[in-house]
Amino acid sequence: MTLFPLAAVAHQPQLVLALSLLAVSPDIGGLLIRGDRGAAKSTAARGLAALLPGGGPFVNLPLGATEDRVVGTLDLEAALTGEARLKPGLMAQADGGVLYIDEVNLLPDHLVDVLLDAAAMGVVRVQRDSLSAEQSARFALIGSMNPEEGQLRPQFLDRFGLCVDVAAPTDPAQRAEIIRRRMAFEADAAAFTARWKGQEQELKARLGLARQHFGAVNVPDALLDVITRMTTSAGGRSLRADLVLHRASRAFAALEGRTVVTPEDVEAVAPLVLNHRREPRQGPPPPPSPPPPQQPEESQPQPPQGVPHEEIFAPTQALPLTLAPPTRAGRTTGGEREGRLIRTVPDPHAARLHLPSTLMQAAGRGGEPTLTREDFRAPLHEQVGGRRVLFVADASGSVGVSGRMGAVKAAMLDVLADQNSRDRVALVTFRGTGATLDLDWTNDAQAAEVVIRQAATGGRTPLAHALRQAGEVLRASRGAELVIFTDGRANVPLSAGSDAWADALTQAGALRGVRCTVVDTETGQVRLGRAAKLAEVLGAQLLELEQGSYGFEK
Repeated sequence: MTLFPLAAVAHQPQLVLALSLLAVSPDIGGLLIRGDRGAAKSTAARGLAALLPGGGPFVNLPLGATEDRVVGTLDLEAALTGEARLKPGLMAQADGGVLYIDEVNLLPDHLVDVLLDAAAMGVVRVQRDSLSAEQSARFALIGSMNPEEGQLRPQFLDRFGLCVDVAAPTDPAQRAEIIRRRMAFEADAAAFTARWKGQEQELKARLGLARQHFGAVNVPDALLDVITRMTTSAGGRSLRADLVLHRASRAFAALEGRTVVTPEDVEAVAPLVLNHRREPRQGPPPPPSPPPPQQPEESQPQPPQGVPHEEIFAPTQALPLTLAPPTRAGRTTGGEREGRLIRTVPDPHAARLHLPSTLMQAAGRGGEPTLTREDFRAPLHEQVGGRRVLFVADASGSVGVSGRMGAVKAAMLDVLADQNSRDRVALVTFRGTGATLDLDWTNDAQAAEVVIRQAATGGRTPLAHALRQAGEVLRASRGAELVIFTDGRANVPLSAGSDAWADALTQAGALRGVRCTVVDTETGQVRLGRAAKLAEVLGAQLLELEQGSYGFEK
């Protein structure tokens, strides 16, 4: 297969630089490429493999890969004799080359963790019971993703050494040049590659020379203060950012043919190291400008009738709120964590054995028990899919006056932080005269956090409207669960002349059977206890919003 030359990738200088740094020092810890489809993410990653020593392998990790396929397994026939021999997985196959993961944000969290560990250590280890084995796995880890399809969790973002955001250029001349090169490659790949051979060889030689001299590149002690100031001002919480910036600066100096890092080297690579590590959380908008000088009382404009005063409360503190695990596992396809064992199936080449049924199969033949491959039986597990949680939050003025909106937001953010990349959340808030779907189903944790933090508070309590809105959302998403934050003090009816509380109970009855938790936000000496009645009608678990002292039982 003829690869598109990396030197021919047009108008993506930051992407080519990031790939070059990774080629010089794989210890940087991997590269995350974020951008729309068609922005040359996979083309550039494949081009890098051809420039590595010996033309290293390019291994593509599919989303449906199991952990055994990624990590490798023990050779079962050898294991039966007590010998630990590894059947290499995708990580070992990528040794000396590139391991590429498209849509890495959709990969199960446990596999992302395993991949990042192996990329950092340079080895892959497999252990089954008392047997273990390891193989070399020094590869350049490259992940790509479209941010519109969801974000990586912050802890995984931080573990990618470099990150570059790519987009198709908007300049017509640049777009035309990209199309011109692509069409020429598709028309005659061999001729196109030959035309770029000189530039490709020059880039390969530059990368090889930089790799040779990387170990001799030094960072002056005075520059350490510059590096640490950059990382702390960007909101970096771990020392990983400092170490990566140190290595990337050395790699850049090596590419420039120098043995001493300069401040300009640090500045050149800092965006690639720090942009994805910047603190994503946004507080409430800045306060409004000071009011104009007060007018005489008789001439002061009066606020329009019926328009509630609204405020935006910041989360107070993270509360220990953790959702209980799903009661039933849903079957999904490939790559997600395993649920209960469904059955075992014959598999002479099984990567994993279900030992009891394998031994029973051998014993069932009668005579002297001899284990052969024909007896091998593999386990088939039910897969546990991502969960969906619909938050319904009371944002009426009473919640703001009681000071509880900050705690409600903190509780929702705490649940959000505990979700994995396949989980989805949605948010309905209610205040004033109705309820709104502020956030439709998404696994983009950062986007969800922004919406939660910026939710406004004020007005009356249209609880019945919120429950009706929740029903509409849940009908289109079977299997989702509901978390309601409210004091239950409904005071807006669904129609003129009806009773607001009766309307709320009717809507709650229609939701009975949905897995639900009601978090009671009521405060004060006199309590109506309506949240408890609401939970009873819903058939829901009831919790009280007491700062620092509540949680979902596990």
